[in-house]
Amino acid sequence: MKNKSYIGISFIVLIFGIWAVPKIVAKFSKSDLADLGEAPAFSLTDQTGKTITNEDYKGKVYVVEFFFTTCPTICPKMNENMLELQDAFYGQPSFGIASITIDPAHDTPEVLKQHAALLGVKHYNWHFLTGDRDYIFNLAKQYNQYAGENARAAGGFEHSGNFVLIDKEGKIRSRKDKYGNVRGYYSGLDYKDPEGFHEDLEGQYHPELDALKEDIKKLMEE
Repeated sequence: MKNKSYIGISFIVLIFGIWAVPKIVAKFSKSDLADLGEAPAFSLTDQTGKTITNEDYKGKVYVVEFFFTTCPTICPKMNENMLELQDAFYGQPSFGIASITIDPAHDTPEVLKQHAALLGVKHYNWHFLTGDRDYIFNLAKQYNQYAGENARAAGGFEHSGNFVLIDKEGKIRSRKDKYGNVRGYYSGLDYKDPEGFHEDLEGQYHPELDALKEDIKKLMEE
């Protein structure tokens, strides 16, 4: 009788184990997002005067942008979209944002702090970062983004209006378009996308911000 009970318990444990394994594997499986390798290392100063490096974002899924506070053209739209990401992932410590100014001469920590307050920034992992101008221009290049001075441009600077997605291990990640191409970034301007980047909606236009939200969730579940 004792042996029968032991066999019965063992059978239940075995069945539970077989049922549970796929769920565990699914939880820790990699998503279908392309891996573009390690994101550039950086060390900058945030709006509170604290030194922030890429190591501070390890273990977090985060989004990087290049902007400047007096930008009269694309930055307000980028700010609006970043605020939407903040709201979507508010209260989640495994999410973060790195907003790096390309006009550090003007955008001191004090100015960035005022800018963050004006925008309504609440997420404790959203850092507005400043530092040496040439260092930041070179950093943007390492992220495959453009940033530079241009006296003829509105505001005196020009830059890519994109968001770059980084996973918990510090790697740049991106979805592929329907042709298998990887861009390595998401439009921070929430343009409707005529390029077929969203393979799930072939023939239609679709906001990239929605795609970015979906992919952030995928990486947070990895």
